[in-house]
Amino acid sequence: MFITRKLRREPRRWNSSRQTPAIRCSICTGEQEAGFIDRETGRFTGVMLLQDETDLDSFREEYGLGDESIRKIY
Repeated sequence: MFITRKLRREPRRWNSSRQTPAIRCSICTGEQEAGFIDRETGRFTGVMLLQDETDLDSFREEYGLGDESIRKIY
């Protein structure tokens, strides 16, 4: 019915001078959310929920993060 194609697109942009990639983890439920921490205010902005390692890989690919370590906050 509808034809969809996966187009190769450029990574989404984020302000690397002002934001740090991070994963917010819940101690109670184990839920994980990937996003960015603002270095000036310390505010976390969630971007996507992580259910397994493939979601983390897609987050890294989508934002062009590569293999750098991502900080975990609880």
